[in-house]
Amino acid sequence: MIDTSFLHHLDRMDLIIKRKVNSNFQGERKSNEVGQGLVLQDYIQYTPGDDFRKIDWKVFARTDKLFIKRFEEERNLTVHIIIDFSASMGFGKNINQSDYASQVGVGFAYMALKNNERFVLSTFADRLELFQPRRGRKQLAAIVEYLNAKKPSGVSNFSESVAKYYKSQVKSRSLVVIVSDFLYGLDKIKEAIYRYHEHEVILVQILDEIETDLNIDGDFKLTDSETKSIMRTNVNPQLRKRYLEGMADHQARIGKIAEEIGGKFFTVSTKEQVFDAFYRILSAS
Repeated sequence: MIDTSFLHHLDRMDLIIKRKVNSNFQGERKSNEVGQGLVLQDYIQYTPGDDFRKIDWKVFARTDKLFIKRFEEERNLTVHIIIDFSASMGFGKNINQSDYASQVGVGFAYMALKNNERFVLSTFADRLELFQPRRGRKQLAAIVEYLNAKKPSGVSNFSESVAKYYKSQVKSRSLVVIVSDFLYGLDKIKEAIYRYHEHEVILVQILDEIETDLNIDGDFKLTDSETKSIMRTNVNPQLRKRYLEGMADHQARIGKIAEEIGGKFFTVSTKEQVFDAFYRILSAS
């Protein structure tokens, strides 16, 4: 059961929310959407997933590089929230990661609600499940009810769900928030995230405190929650050091991928209060 009481505390963030929403996430605003606008603004280099019909072949003839036209047009913003509900997100010492991720996702939906934006929340594991984007408190209540009934299960299909299927749902310039443990290969993460290069992207990694600190010692039998494979290991200072260094390197590389498309990457431990985590994310976004 997810706790939504922290949403009331978000009202204390009015100044931050207004500043951020009015600058980055505002609804009726100018945006650099690649589409059928009236005023040609500039060109951006073509990447896989872009509409090849918008390639400017005259520019290609001069530069031997693929560019597409970018137009300036008015758009309403839609906030897209995508939460990982694969079996690995069911892990947790005090609160499982899926419940914590759900609270973060609901926080972003509440932010959109306060600014009268459309918002849509989707979950994925082996397949994608999504709501239709709408505004209002009924939409938020339906999302909370859905998340409370949902349990993490199955093997994550991150690439297919996020890179392929969900991208087709994003029709206009949007804020895309992806909440996951991001314990995937960097190639899969990069393939998915690069597809959203024309949008504002926030990646939120949710990890249990055992995953962030590895504050355990001794012999353990580790079971992969998705594949059910078992590995026996001894957690000692040397192993902990290698693990923490590897995790830090993985996180730095994800941060670099996000930075390359102008996005943001945050790591949150489930031992951190949800309100504090959300405050930190929103303040830095």
